[in-house]
Amino acid sequence: VIFYYFGSVFNCDSGSVLDYYKQADFIIVLLPGGKGSHIEFGIALGQGKRIYLYSSNDEVNDLETTSTFYHLSEVEKCIGSIEDIIETVTNSQTYKT
Repeated sequence: VIFYYFGSVFNCDSGSVLDYYKQADFIIVLLPGGKGSHIEFGIALGQGKRIYLYSSNDEVNDLETTSTFYHLSEVEKCIGSIEDIIETVTNSQTYKT
């Protein structure tokens, strides 16, 4: 999971993960994700954070095999290349100065 806050990207190597969620403007979840990424997804959703869900294929849209939470309006799905998710996030954000 990638956290974004005022032009800074955080990873989970140090500090409290919950602190990152509090500071983040949005998160990016890269699929396939494990149990931990889905817990983090839920925390971010509960805190009202914007969530970008990235998958390299269209399986993310299969309602029978994916989480119901993937299909909420707070979640923006991006299917394709890593460059596609970068473009999606860049075009969707109003950056704070």
